[in-house]
Amino acid sequence: MTHVDPELIAQFHMLWDGFPGLARLITTKHEIIAANDIARKAGFVEGAICARVGAPESHRGCLLNEMVKTGVAQTQMAGTDKVKGWMPVTGHPDLLVHFTLFMP
Repeated sequence: MTHVDPELIAQFHMLWDGFPGLARLITTKHEIIAANDIARKAGFVEGAICARVGAPESHRGCLLNEMVKTGVAQTQMAGTDKVKGWMPVTGHPDLLVHFTLFMP
């Protein structure tokens, strides 16, 4: 597993553990470094490759590479029931936060 400063992981949890959707700190190679409880319960556990969790079709249209290429956060409406996002982590070009928020 990729080594990341424990302080950065602690900051991720401080900011994202209360998020009402899935939140993962991942590498640009899709490796999950940290995840909030909701994401872990959905199978997004530390060390896993996020693109291999769940149904393959749920990863179609992934904007991770676009975010890496542009350095700009990306969002995507996935159907009418969820929003996905990929956000760069300032000072860590090999990391990003990937979130999914389910709409009521």
